[in-house]
Amino acid sequence: MRLTEQAAVPDASLPVQALKDHLRLGSGFADDGMQDALIRGYLRAAMAAVEARIGKALIARRFSLVLTRWRDTAAQALPLAPVAAVVSVTLVDGNEAAAPLPPARWRLEPDTHRPRLVARGPGFPEVPTGGRAEVVFDAGFGTWDEVPPDLRQAVLLLAAQYHELRHEGGVAAMPFGVMALIERWRTVRVLGGGGA
Repeated sequence: MRLTEQAAVPDASLPVQALKDHLRLGSGFADDGMQDALIRGYLRAAMAAVEARIGKALIARRFSLVLTRWRDTAAQALPLAPVAAVVSVTLVDGNEAAAPLPPARWRLEPDTHRPRLVARGPGFPEVPTGGRAEVVFDAGFGTWDEVPPDLRQAVLLLAAQYHELRHEGGVAAMPFGVMALIERWRTVRVLGGGGA
C-alpha cells in the first residue's frame, strides 16, 4: 500500500496570521512578512504530525492510494478520513494498461474514523498480476475554518512549540496539551484492522 498526497496544501490556505497572532508576533514594522516562510514551515510540520497521529487529513486535498491487492474483495478501508469523495478506481496491469472501474461497481461508505470503498455486486475484480489498483480520493475537513476547533488549537500549539524550540537543535516529544486535544480523534485499531 502506498498513499500519496497529490497536491500539497496551498500556502494561501495555511493559517499564517492565526499562528502569528497565537505567538503574539509584532506587526506594523517594515519586515512584517520576513518570518512568513518560517511560520508556514512550522504549520506544515505541525499539521503533518497531527495528521499522522490521528489518521485524518485536516485541510481538504487529493490523495492517491496504490494497492497490489485488495484487503478484502468486498470492501477496502481507506487510510485517511474524512473522505469527501472517491474520484476514481483504476486497475493497472503489468504492462501499464489502465482499466477504470466504473462508479456503478463501487461506493464510498463514509465514516468518521475508517471510511471504506465498498464493492457493488460480486466484489472487486482481482488486481492483475504484477499490476496495481489505484484509488484517487479527496479527504479532509475542508478549509482551515472547517477543521474542528480542538484540532486547530492542537496544530497552533505544536507549531508554536516548533517556533519556540527552533534554536534548540531538536524537537521534544509532542506536548501533553496537544495529545489531550487530539486523543478523541485517534483511530483505535484492533487486530490489525482485519474487518476494516
